[in-house]
Amino acid sequence: MTGASPADWQSWSAEQYGTHARFVADLAGEIVSWLAPRPGERILDLGCGDGALTEQLAATGAEVVGVDASEDLARAARARGLDIRVRDGEALDFEAEFDAVFSNAALHWMTRPEKVVAGIRRALKPGGRFVAEFGGHGNVAAIATALRATARTRGGDQGLASPWYFPSTEDYGTLLGEHGFSVRRIGLYPRQTPLKSGMAAWLAVFREPFFAQYGEERTVVAAEVEDLLRPALCDAHGNWMADYVRLRVEAVLA
Repeated sequence: MTGASPADWQSWSAEQYGTHARFVADLAGEIVSWLAPRPGERILDLGCGDGALTEQLAATGAEVVGVDASEDLARAARARGLDIRVRDGEALDFEAEFDAVFSNAALHWMTRPEKVVAGIRRALKPGGRFVAEFGGHGNVAAIATALRATARTRGGDQGLASPWYFPSTEDYGTLLGEHGFSVRRIGLYPRQTPLKSGMAAWLAVFREPFFAQYGEERTVVAAEVEDLLRPALCDAHGNWMADYVRLRVEAVLA
């Protein structure tokens, strides 16, 4: 998981990620079905995190290599007995060795998508396929708006509120076409996602750099953001949701 400034400032804890973000792998069933991994084929899992989903792919009999920019997440993934490399997703150095490149919930952290797609193309064998799900246009719009509003009120850095890349289907399809891919299917899928650990935990995992700028006041600022979000994303029983919109895509290297 990597990207240009300010996404570069995001750090990852495998323990924290496993506790509060396990839904990332748990909700990947649909995009895995799009991939339909086959025994014996070689698959690159780009932005593999702690390897929970990589392990599932390997269990199908495919030969899977996982890559992630986080040393801590890569270490946790290797502990599962997986082949994991620490790599910058915007500077992949594989050459025509994979039948498929797969990515779940990672590409929106890589804010130079043209470099990512170029690396994916290089990594694939002729006729190889690219299957991914990540944040699309409108993803976490309410959360990002609340963060920006809080930063504006407090004189903070609004750029830290939403450092992600959330493209439309048109823009991403065009980018893939420019790099020699034929898009088989692509779409945006709104998905209200339950947060079992609550909004505060989600913010702590995914927007640490935003709150770090407030130092000792970070807890107060987080409470202010929660107050802004409560009417839209928390029900009467205290159950929080994240306003996700996922972009799913399947493309083939022409």
